[in-house]
Amino acid sequence: QVQLVESGGGSVQAGGSLRLSCGASSYSHYRDCMGWFRQAPGKEREGVASIVTLSGATYYSDSVKGRFSISYDHAKNTVYLQMNSLTPEDTAMYYCAADSAYVCYSGSWSVNQYRYWGQGTQVNVSS
Repeated sequence: QVQLVESGGGSVQAGGSLRLSCGASSYSHYRDCMGWFRQAPGKEREGVASIVTLSGATYYSDSVKGRFSISYDHAKNTVYLQMNSLTPEDTAMYYCAADSAYVCYSGSWSVNQYRYWGQGTQVNVSS
């Protein structure tokens, strides 16, 4: 069983920055791929960024390219999402997810392909 716990959410003004963290349990091949998703009120959950933890390969949605950066710290079993130049459109509940490496390589952003999920951390961006 892979356990994921998100932290780092909060309220910021437009143009500000936040760094989200997702702590994971001990190694499993089911977390070779780790991703960040978000869900705003009344909308479906969408993929934001993902990383293959063994190789460092990263993937981003078009809406966050150039503003967000995903990284992984093997020593701490933690994935990070650095979010810069935030806008009100980034307001959402952000979720951490994990599964096998093929999920990242697929590039589908399908939520049903991820085996494990955290409980989420709220991000609010005011104008």
